[in-house]
Amino acid sequence: MRILHTMLRVGQLDRSIEFYTKVLGMRLLRRQDYPDGKFTLAFIGYQDESEGAVLELTHNWDTDAYEMGNAYGHIALEVDDAYATCDQVRTLGGRVVREAGPMKHGTTVIAFVEDPDGYKIEFIQRGTSGAS
Repeated sequence: MRILHTMLRVGQLDRSIEFYTKVLGMRLLRRQDYPDGKFTLAFIGYQDESEGAVLELTHNWDTDAYEMGNAYGHIALEVDDAYATCDQVRTLGGRVVREAGPMKHGTTVIAFVEDPDGYKIEFIQRGTSGAS
């Protein structure tokens, strides 16, 4: 078994695709409209779906926004330099909500940004945690 994708519901699909591709450097892998169901699916990621897990962005045509809820945590991305990645996100119009720096109770260097729908994305700097 392997993880195929994580699905996020988004209010404005093109805005979300632009964030994940232009700000975070992912690729749009495929996109399909389902007129009978009134929704569109877009799959984005750093690798092809056959090689790694991706994100599925689901846009229900009649819904412009969603309530975040309190169960969702974040998506984690490994980066070479969390400080430089935050600067790049900011330059590209993204929103940094926790600047890069060591965790409160550890040495792992992390940062958080938000996508246009408010989903949190954590950057974990390569080589600063036991996970790399």
